[in-house]
Amino acid sequence: IAAFLAETMPSCAGQFIPPPEYLKNVYKYIRDAGGICIADEVQTGFGRMGKYFWSFEQQGVIPDIVTLGKPIGNGHPLSAVVTTPAIAKIFEKITYFNTFAANPVSCAIGHAVLDVIENENLQKNAEVVGNFLLEEAKHLQEQFEIVGDVRGLGLFLGIELVKDRKSREPAIEEAAFVVNLMKKRKILISRDGPDQNIIKLKPPLCFTRANVDSFIKTFKQALNAVKVQSPL
Repeated sequence: IAAFLAETMPSCAGQFIPPPEYLKNVYKYIRDAGGICIADEVQTGFGRMGKYFWSFEQQGVIPDIVTLGKPIGNGHPLSAVVTTPAIAKIFEKITYFNTFAANPVSCAIGHAVLDVIENENLQKNAEVVGNFLLEEAKHLQEQFEIVGDVRGLGLFLGIELVKDRKSREPAIEEAAFVVNLMKKRKILISRDGPDQNIIKLKPPLCFTRANVDSFIKTFKQALNAVKVQSPL
């Protein structure tokens, strides 16, 4: 095995939090077979998990390589790769060239983003507001049969919409309806997962409790509209 590459918290797959020890066991198998472990933290890093700055910390593992992007530039096109000294040393023996590498403007922006995360205590905000968002979203599960599951950590949540909780048949059309109605009401969300029935929530780290209240109020209206459109 050459390598194992995976999002620590599968996001596009549907906002999943792996079971405890999952990656610790996977990483052991890969390393025993001679491979290296690569963590994709593009969507889950930089404090989004609240309690953890990097999502791999929640699994108690240390990857050999970590890939970073998107939030590191806060809208500016920027990405990075972090690795061990041993792996980095290999590049002394090969020729590697990247036209866009080490752009000083991009590096300055990356530094500024890290400063804002630290100075504005955004990781703690992600934890506190994320817990509130998760709690409020779970209340929706008690009120609406279509909400089959609510899961997440920090400001990384998934709300799974189903036609039937027992069979877990995905509510695909209903999820699309909810996303479009929310857009008409000035709140942008999207859906994810293999069946596109999972509402994914990854708001900015400066999200507030007031923002949560606005989202929940509007989302509840959308779910009520679904019941009117197609009663379960």
